[in-house]
Amino acid sequence: MAALLNTPVSLQSKIPPAARVSGAVSSQRPINLSFSASFPSINLTSTSRARGGGGGGATGAKMSATAAASYATALADVAKGNNTLEATSADVEKVEKLFSDPQVFDFFSNPTIDTEKKRQLLDEIVESSGLQPHTANFLNILVDAKRIDLMKDIVKEFELVYNSLTDTELAVVTSVVKLESQHLAQIAKQVQKLTGAKNVRIKTVLDPSLVAGFTVRFGSGGSKLIDMSVKKQLDEIAAQLDVV
Repeated sequence: MAALLNTPVSLQSKIPPAARVSGAVSSQRPINLSFSASFPSINLTSTSRARGGGGGGATGAKMSATAAASYATALADVAKGNNTLEATSADVEKVEKLFSDPQVFDFFSNPTIDTEKKRQLLDEIVESSGLQPHTANFLNILVDAKRIDLMKDIVKEFELVYNSLTDTELAVVTSVVKLESQHLAQIAKQVQKLTGAKNVRIKTVLDPSLVAGFTVRFGSGGSKLIDMSVKKQLDEIAAQLDVV
């Protein structure tokens, strides 16, 4: 999803060794489990805290993918019903950025760390990042159900649902240096012209190996590529020299 410009939260000092993340947490804060109504095959009751995930191999992977899709669809449905789909998409981008930090991800996915300690840090993240209440509730559900390990897959699935609901084409623009906003706007217009999509969302990625220029991937699973990189030109020149 699109890169965050500034996420107003720093967690380097908040996720030390587990023993340092301590302190009393209010047990009176309600956990909204309204999402559970959207999961006919997933039990999200409070008893799920004591149960670990099961399954392995291909079957386990398939179940995880199905669960991630269910969670993402439920979140999108709530956002659509609240008319906050755009704001929720922005929340998901923030969450993606936060949990891409291995230190954060490992803390929340560690089964030996007490759930209440995770909620304490989650409260700080929610406040610092300005997440919407239903997004905060959603994250609490994942912590309560011990499914934070699905975060990356949930983000991907939410992106697909969001794109479908809004007729949006995702374009991944990879460059050596950050491109100016006017250049990204021009790329978005070109992708829109090629795809006929109502909207185009740009995700930016930096890759020094391109030397200069940029590439644009779009379409189903990034199947279509516009390659304007110097690396491509150098590869073509090298191929011609090999022929000679």
